Amino acid sequence: MLATYGSLLVILAASCLVGQALFALCGGREWSWLAPAVGLAVLSAVAWGTVRLPGEGLASVIAVAVLAAGSLFFLRGRLATLGPRASIGIVVALAATVAASAPFLVEDRFGILGTGLNPDMSQHLFAADRLAQGAGGRLLDQGYPLGPHALVVAVSEATGASLVHAFGGLMLAIGVIAALAALALLERLAAWRQVLGALLVAFPYLAASYLIQGAFKETMEALFVLGFAIGLHQLAHRVLTAEAGYRAGSSQTLAAIPLAALAAGAAYSYSFAGLLWPLGAAGLWALGELALAARRDSPVAPLALARRAAPATAAAVAALAIAVAPEVGRMIEFASFETFDPAGPGLGNLFNPISPLEALGIWPSGDFRLDPGDGAMPEAGFYLGEALGLAALAYGLAWWLRRGERAVPAALAAAAILFAYAHFAGTPYQEAKAIVIASPLAMLIAARALLSAEPLIQLGGLRGAIARRRGGLTGPLVRHQHQLRLGLAVAFLGAAAASSALALANGPVGPASYSPVLTELRPALDRSSTLVLAPQHMLESEHGRDYLVWELRGGRVCVEAAGTASPSRRPPHGASHVITEGSAELPPYAGLRLARRAEPYVLWRSQPARRGRGTCPLISVGGRAEPGAEPGSD
Repeated sequence: MLATYGSLLVILAASCLVGQALFALCGGREWSWLAPAVGLAVLSAVAWGTVRLPGEGLASVIAVAVLAAGSLFFLRGRLATLGPRASIGIVVALAATVAASAPFLVEDRFGILGTGLNPDMSQHLFAADRLAQGAGGRLLDQGYPLGPHALVVAVSEATGASLVHAFGGLMLAIGVIAALAALALLERLAAWRQVLGALLVAFPYLAASYLIQGAFKETMEALFVLGFAIGLHQLAHRVLTAEAGYRAGSSQTLAAIPLAALAAGAAYSYSFAGLLWPLGAAGLWALGELALAARRDSPVAPLALARRAAPATAAAVAALAIAVAPEVGRMIEFASFETFDPAGPGLGNLFNPISPLEALGIWPSGDFRLDPGDGAMPEAGFYLGEALGLAALAYGLAWWLRRGERAVPAALAAAAILFAYAHFAGTPYQEAKAIVIASPLAMLIAARALLSAEPLIQLGGLRGAIARRRGGLTGPLVRHQHQLRLGLAVAFLGAAAASSALALANGPVGPASYSPVLTELRPALDRSSTLVLAPQHMLESEHGRDYLVWELRGGRVCVEAAGTASPSRRPPHGASHVITEGSAELPPYAGLRLARRAEPYVLWRSQPARRGRGTCPLISVGGRAEPGAEPGSD
């Protein structure tokens, strides 16, 4: 517990300092709720740029520490007093920490998130271990984005936490930082509305579902896209309208640099694909603003608008190009990664393609992969939730667009286009990721509108009087819009909160420690059966079987409790290899000889060697879904 929360605090504190220092460098003097997101993006890039230097992660620790300390020194005299804003931030951060900790609190233990639901964390732990040892690996060689892994290595080296707990701290930090970012557009609401809105935006159903399976890349990308959309919203007001708070001149030119930092963070956590969401959002927003200027003002108005935005745009594009230039070669390599191949393992850990309506935040199931009606809730409950989500999103879009706030809707439109591309030209696995990344945007649009006291239709003046007297359906809707909005808000926000809570409470937590030894033992095993003897508590309360069979994937694996071994009989299941944990001196079964010690495991081999495959099930290398399910096919 201490290691996990210690890692969270280190990441959060360093992110706040570095992000706010970048805002100050660009002319900002007020605290920005986007600072932690911007700082996390910068730290991911810096950690990746230094983790491969000599010292087995020490260079990353030094780089992150120097950057954080330098940021603290730079902020002296350059940051206005937070005042009452600090208190709401602390409340939101604590509430988000509790919400993100739900899987650990429910299972009363801290360990590997997602074991039994999604085994990918094992690969990430292995990759981070290789980085910490200064070695390579499959993910490194294939151009896989390893910025988050490098940051985890740095945090682990700095705090003494294991990689398991450092990853846990990172995943908690992502949720907390997302909640703080949402405050940037919720500050004018009552305090309880700010807290509720921030939590819903940080943990919409799908983001919560990916958090509990340890899928930090998707939630990290969703955070950077959310922060980019909010920053784009602020830029439209602070730069293009020359709002107070930024100095004239160079500060306006640098005002978009934090957006470039967020986009770079997306690249270092999600490779080239991560850039598509922020660049798509900026492009759609810019095209919309230029078209509206031409229609509203004059044909030459877009040119004037473009000239005003050109310095900030050029500076941001240049900064982004410089930041991602070292990663371009690896991005090209990653384009051929197996999950981008429509003919490859396109489902990943999914059962079937998931519904895009899950992005709306209401899905009454603890497992996002289930189809409507497959869980305890009747099928009608899912469709009712989808209808409620659509109504809330439609209301939110109308509310935002009526106010002339188009940046976040443009980001959601870009996310919808990328989902459509994944649906028609990609794989269901990519499609699901696109839905996850869109979910905080959809929740922000709906929740902010429903939590706001400002009505969709103003009733003041002549137009309001006409609207009140208008016949048909419009008149009653206008007259009773407050009651209708309140009913929609209670129903949608309540159902969305319940769905997120259901997902968070169903997160499986695996072993509290990790060793790459099991994965490294795989080449020593042949295609015959291998029996793993594990502690009883690991199998009963730590999802140990799912973890063990995934580590030994590619072979025939059985798992039993260590107490079932009997030195007087031969290994069961026709096993030719037996793996035990600990420093055993005597073989657990007759007819075994010591083959290899690899702490904390011991490998035993049948003597004489058994022939045949035995009866253990084959665990397919590509069997990502339910790795412990019985049995794999030959």
